[in-house]
Amino acid sequence: MTSPLTDNIDSRAVKRGSLFVRLLRKPAGAISLGVLLLVVLVGVLAPWIAPYDPNFVDLALTRAAPSAEHWMGGDTTGRDVASRLIWGAQITLWGALVAIVTSLVIGVPSGLAAGYYGGKFDRVATWVSDGLQSIPGMIILLIVGANTGNDFNILMVTVGVFMAPGYFRLTRSTVLAVRGEAYIDAARVSGLSDARIMTRHVIKQVTAPIVIQSALTAGMAMGMQAGLQFLGIGGGTTPGWGAAMNEGFRVMRTDPLLLLWPSLALGITIAALAILGSTLADVISVKTVALSPRERRNIAKQNAQKLPIGATTTTTGTISVAAVDSAVRLENLRVNYETPAGPIEVVHGITLDVAPGEVLGIVGESGSGKSQTVFSMLDLLPKSGYYTADAIWIGGEDVTTLSKRDRAQLLGHEIGYIPQEPMSNLDPSYSIGYQLIEPLRAVHGMSKAEARERALAMLDRVGIVDPERVMKSYPHELSGGMAQRVLIAGAIAGKPSVLVADEPTTALDVTVQAEVLELLRELQTEYEMALIIVTHNFGVVADICDRVVVMRSGSIVEIDDVGPIFADPENDYTRELIAASLDGAASRAELDAAAARNIADARAKEEVA
Repeated sequence: MTSPLTDNIDSRAVKRGSLFVRLLRKPAGAISLGVLLLVVLVGVLAPWIAPYDPNFVDLALTRAAPSAEHWMGGDTTGRDVASRLIWGAQITLWGALVAIVTSLVIGVPSGLAAGYYGGKFDRVATWVSDGLQSIPGMIILLIVGANTGNDFNILMVTVGVFMAPGYFRLTRSTVLAVRGEAYIDAARVSGLSDARIMTRHVIKQVTAPIVIQSALTAGMAMGMQAGLQFLGIGGGTTPGWGAAMNEGFRVMRTDPLLLLWPSLALGITIAALAILGSTLADVISVKTVALSPRERRNIAKQNAQKLPIGATTTTTGTISVAAVDSAVRLENLRVNYETPAGPIEVVHGITLDVAPGEVLGIVGESGSGKSQTVFSMLDLLPKSGYYTADAIWIGGEDVTTLSKRDRAQLLGHEIGYIPQEPMSNLDPSYSIGYQLIEPLRAVHGMSKAEARERALAMLDRVGIVDPERVMKSYPHELSGGMAQRVLIAGAIAGKPSVLVADEPTTALDVTVQAEVLELLRELQTEYEMALIIVTHNFGVVADICDRVVVMRSGSIVEIDDVGPIFADPENDYTRELIAASLDGAASRAELDAAAARNIADARAKEEVA
């Protein structure tokens, strides 16, 4: 079942498949691209749309005011200003193209080679690049102009040479970042030549930065070209915008319009290029498409307006009969991710609930939608993702009706969260004590002394032998098992009614896994929490769960109590998953026994010490 809003989002996202369409969706991109296309069309069609010959002199038109026949009037020698500006667009664009092509031909191949090979060539090329950037370019251009008879093409080639270091450094830095990647090594091992690797594999990483750089470089080239023509360099009969500005500057006090028209043309074109380059950077460099704030507000409004399944309306609002007795209940949850090719639905309308004090396992292979389900519950989906649901009940309240701020306040109070990979979820810049105390002070309003006392008590409760020492330690000084216990201590410090553990034993060896799962079982019983465990391994956690939800490809394929699931699973996928999880694996009793032996050995060593 889809909603009108979801349908609108889907149809809109389908249309954004190409880079061009995504660029047009941004107002700045559409406007700047439209301005540039207009300038290009004017330049290309100049011979047909210019009303007069740009160099034709009519003395009666000298400094004439704008009229119906001459839209922008005449210049100081009696030439039509509009015709000269139209032909000037062609000259200006051609000069920018010559400069960009020259920069690309010199800068990109040399940057590729320098970044890929390194060594002596890299040092020499970098030295040449730095040397070019240190030379005053305008002086060199004056010398070139004087020795080539102000040949316009040669001057713009020279401009391109001085802009090549920008492409060189950009390409080199990008190649340095990717040349050590595994896929580059794999290409070498497969026997591909260096030239093929650079042109097929490496160059793709450079394309996006080059496109952005070219848009910005075109504006710079136009500015330098106008500067040269303003100084009278580049051909006396060339109707360039810079030459028109030079002429207007000489008579700006008596005829300011002669300076205004070319200045507007050049300024608007350069501004459009700069805006286009900035917008391209946003469109190209961002790998995922983020929803706009307005789109997110519309989705939140849609969720808030839905009437949950099985709900009844009372004077106090809408209450779901099923949700009253549930710690957590998800109704018709769908999770979508925005991509350049359109939205991708990764969770397909699931409904599940967790009773207070119940342990629910959400089991499935990687990519089955387990984590996306709990991220929706926690409101932690990334910017490219969004969910729709008939309702998400937590503690008897539909949280989809809450504001973003009120929803965030549930975290640490009503819901605790234990992430996977403990070492990557602890900040290496701060001590363990700081990372436990700061949330208690900020979220629960405790004093520093109260927060410290609570943190020490939680560390002791999760089995940390020396809490004082651990409080002063940094993450790199802890083992994986200790780091996971620290995260558990932080999650239960606020005494939540619901605890979500997302793959809590992924990075741990099997004996430590048993210890951590035993700890979670004890804490759940002690604090009477609803415990949701997300995992892909039936064999390790199935016996601590009261019920199991089996997910595959974003859908629920089976829900049942643990006993019936193991005794007689209804779905073939469930049977395959159980067989894969238990085949050759140690039993839970064996894991518990191994954990008990480890604890006994550790205590014996402490007594001896």
